[in-house]
Parts: sequence; C-alpha cells; structure tokens
Amino acid sequence: MDIREPEITRDDILVLQDPDFNPDHVCLVSGSATGIGRAVALAAAVNGLTVVGLDVNEAEAEKTVARAAGLGGRAHFIPTDLNRDEDMERAVARAAGLGRIRYLINVAGMQHIDSVENFPMEKYDLMQRVMLRAPFYLSQLTIPHMKGGPDGAGVIGHMASVHAHITTRNKPVYNITKFGLRALAQSIAAEGEGRVRSFTVSTGFVRTPLALNQIPAQAAQRGISQEEVVSEVMMGASRVKEMMKPVEVANLFIFGLSRYARYLVGGDMLFDGGMVLTY
Repeated sequence: MDIREPEITRDDILVLQDPDFNPDHVCLVSGSATGIGRAVALAAAVNGLTVVGLDVNEAEAEKTVARAAGLGGRAHFIPTDLNRDEDMERAVARAAGLGRIRYLINVAGMQHIDSVENFPMEKYDLMQRVMLRAPFYLSQLTIPHMKGGPDGAGVIGHMASVHAHITTRNKPVYNITKFGLRALAQSIAAEGEGRVRSFTVSTGFVRTPLALNQIPAQAAQRGISQEEVVSEVMMGASRVKEMMKPVEVANLFIFGLSRYARYLVGGDMLFDGGMVLTY
C-alpha cells in the first residue's frame, strides 16, 4: 500500500466555471503549508481566486506559493500563529488589502494520541485553540468582509472528519474539535440567511503528514504493528481500501465554495469510503 503524500498536477484539480472564482476575490486557507491545506490552496488558485495561506511553517508555505504559481495560480502567504489573536487579526487585515475576502477554509489541525485519563491539559488547550477557537475567530473576522461586498455573500468551509461523526479511542480532543466544527458551520449558516454559507467536509484517512505521523503512536497505544494500524485501524472499516489523496479533498471544497453548491447551507460532505454508514 502506497501511503506517501502524492504530488498535485493541474489535471488532478477540479476546475469550475463560476463568475465568483476570480482574482478580485480572496480565499483564506489555514494550514496551507502541507497536506490538505496545501492542496486546497493550490486548487483555489487554479480556479482563479487570490489565495492567502496562513501557517506557521514558513518554508513549506512558501513552497505552496511557488507551486501555485507553477500551476498558473495566484497565492500569497502570511505567517500566522493560530494560537495568537493578533496574528489572525493582522492576517485578515492584510488579506483584505489584496481583494475582497469572500471565502475562508479552515484546515489547520494537529493530533495527540492519548486516553482521556492521561491526556495532557496543555495539549487539550492548544488543540482547542488551533482547531476550534481559531476557526471561530477567523470566521468572526471575515464575515463582515463577506457581508460588506456588493452581494453580501461568502462561504466558509471547515475540514472536519469521520471523527465528527464517530469517535475512536485515544483521540478525545480531536473528536471533540471535529464535532465542534460541524456545530460551528451550522451556527454560521443559521445566521447567514443563505448569503453567507458554511459547511464541513468529513473524510476518512488522507495521505497527509498528519495522518502518516499518527501511525507509530497508534501502533504503540494498541500494541500492534504499524502495518496493522494502516490495514486494520485506519482502513479496516472503509469499503475503499486506499487513503484519499489531499487533492481529492480539495476538490470537495472547491465544489462547496462554488455556485453549484448553493443549497449546501450548514451541511456536511461525508466522503469516507463507507467508514461511517456501511457495516
């Protein structure tokens, strides 16, 4: 089983004809340095949006900017620590100077494998701030820009997970934050009057550094081999026995942002290979 993070080509990206996909509209993407965040940034850039990536990993985020240019897109990077309100405020203000903020995609995440009784509270606090509080605050900061445009419209997407539907052992805080993102999307949508939409994307395991780096810890926690973690734990309940590619997730976000998804208001796009709904 090939579990390396794959490269992304232009042919991999879903390109949609949408008049709102233009360089005057800014799309903020958190976690743009690697994995799903990078794929989303590249896909949004190829679709003609002005992308602003937010991340703390400056070296990898600059690679995302370069790759976007190589694919014919336009991307910028603003170093942003999602644990610092002033960083997020500064990033949104700078992004607003590049065009009208119309789209926000919250992807940034982290993982810590431990039981509830042993979970370090400093890790709990950090994960809550980065994975739930930061999406909330970025939404709060960007919604006025969306409402202030000529049509008062915008879209906010959040990277959820099958762990926003079901829980697995030793991932309590990850589970909590992903369930919380679904509630956040629904709350934004409830207040958005159909003009400011919000949605979540829920997938199984994706070939990203975040997922691949979990394998040793999962093996140690469960007392099984790393190969068994992939085949039995990660893909065991999936009817498709292959991890998703980051660009496949990015394409779901592109659809969700587009005019073709105007009825996606607070909903969740569950693309999980059958992990949750088939037994």
